[in-house]
Amino acid sequence: MDYCYNPHYRIRFVILIWSQIIFGEVQMGYSQAQKEKTHKRIVAIASKRFREKGLAGFGIAELMKEAGLTVGGFYKHFDSRDELVAEALSDAFGVWQRQKAATASSGRPLSFEKLIDDYVSDVHRRNPGAGCAFSALAPEIARSDKRTRALTTDQVKADLELLAGLLPGKDKRQARSRAILTFSALVGAMSLARAVSDEDLSREILNTVADLLKHPA
Repeated sequence: MDYCYNPHYRIRFVILIWSQIIFGEVQMGYSQAQKEKTHKRIVAIASKRFREKGLAGFGIAELMKEAGLTVGGFYKHFDSRDELVAEALSDAFGVWQRQKAATASSGRPLSFEKLIDDYVSDVHRRNPGAGCAFSALAPEIARSDKRTRALTTDQVKADLELLAGLLPGKDKRQARSRAILTFSALVGAMSLARAVSDEDLSREILNTVADLLKHPA
């Protein structure tokens, strides 16, 4: 039987090839989107649990189990545990910046007094996983790698700048000094308030520090 050229076969063949290419690209895009979504979920879980249990108190196996993934899947997202820690802390940092943005959008700018009251609140004291990473993890961060400490340094500088900007007056040096005092006092007070077992003492520590910061002698 002699070969008979049929242009319809060629058209079908081209359509088939292109459909496979397009479908493959769609699948790749979907897979990448899913991977990014999963990555963010892992980081969010780690960010919360590290603040609750400490950097050494929450392992990779626990993390991946909570994320619904295998331990082996961890290395599809991170080269090392240090990389996870850095990303988790980055996710935890910026609480005051987000608070300032939220209040500004509502038409009620964040005040120095409001920031202090929110920080020493019972809600913050009882929920370290959703709060300040410094009061939860400062001693452990001090023993972390260079990348994590560099991220921490940048955030401390940003927080000090935000605090100084909330203070009245034009003396920048005085505002910065008071910002450093405020930041250090709040972080230390919250750490100590969580450490003691006496509820009355815990609240007294926070209330005393807050009052002295808002009404300096």
